[in-house]
Amino acid sequence: MTMRAGAVGALVDSRIGITSSRRGDELAALLERRGARVEAAPALAITPCPDDAALRAVTARCIERPPEMLIATTGLGMSGWLEAAAEWGRRRELVASLRRAEIFARGPRSVAALRSAGLRETWASDSEAMEDVLAHLGGRQLHGRRIIVQEHGSSAPGLAGTLRSRGGHVSTATVHRFTVAPDRDPLYRMVGLVADRELDAITFTSAPAARVLLEVAADTGRHGDFLTALRRDVVTACIGPVTAEVFDLWGVPTIRPARARLAELVAGLDDALATRRQGTRLVVADHELVLRGEQVLLDGVEVRLTPGPRAMLRALARRPGHVLSRAELLAMLPGDGLRTEHAVEATVARLRRAIGPGLVRTVTKRGYRLAVPL
Repeated sequence: MTMRAGAVGALVDSRIGITSSRRGDELAALLERRGARVEAAPALAITPCPDDAALRAVTARCIERPPEMLIATTGLGMSGWLEAAAEWGRRRELVASLRRAEIFARGPRSVAALRSAGLRETWASDSEAMEDVLAHLGGRQLHGRRIIVQEHGSSAPGLAGTLRSRGGHVSTATVHRFTVAPDRDPLYRMVGLVADRELDAITFTSAPAARVLLEVAADTGRHGDFLTALRRDVVTACIGPVTAEVFDLWGVPTIRPARARLAELVAGLDDALATRRQGTRLVVADHELVLRGEQVLLDGVEVRLTPGPRAMLRALARRPGHVLSRAELLAMLPGDGLRTEHAVEATVARLRRAIGPGLVRTVTKRGYRLAVPL
């Protein structure tokens, strides 16, 4: 890693995971300029559509009979289609044909690709959510309309079918496909880094990459540890709402920039880590307890905790003085195996050995709480 001299901010010396394939180097450079240490594990390989003849045929039909509507779903896919047309010597004809259509764009990256080709969108979604595109078209009469949908990877599952069900004559221009990265070893390592809380944050720039890493976590038997770490300790940064939606389903909080820009993603990550590093400061049984990221300080001295006691201490510190039941604390503990209330008692014992017996109090028949003044 090369760190810019004089780098300041919460990203200095932080450890950040990157799952991006196509723009991973660019994201890594932005993070490293702010002093972060980057761990990279590209989740996806982006390959040209194996049926090049189909794309060429769609392009020819589009030129011969211009569509009335174009739906551009990704910037990379739109650019790839135009580049393919240029290789066949038909880019100018394709652009002229598309210029006659109403153009609907899913998000700013699609808009950028269109405008670079001299095309202007009729409407664009700010959220990059396919549902917004369908909602915008909800009041439109589509019966008999010639519609072309530019697809890329898994960007538009079901969109063409929905438009056909409303009577549209739909063609698809499929440019690239997402496949799982052929080398999975970095993905296994990334899952371990997250599950063991060795990262400060992890970044995702596509929903397919997020789904792949969740699947890899399940394959390695660390799905529970992985999700618990993301919920409690490792900041999850997503480029936009479509990517974040993957984690919403699992109850994982995410940060996302107002606009889908890598620079804004990095800035938001810096802010999130700065807030987290301010930490939680409590007076517990006449001792000063500070929780800052992975660090636990007791009267200014760092205390090393294993993941179970650390997760329990965090849970108790989030609601200082409040009694948490054994069932509540059990849900906070990392691990996928069979667990019982005995696991809670054993973890409390380990925590007391590390920070002292008087800081965690037992409330008979109810559970445990930190010994803060009530």
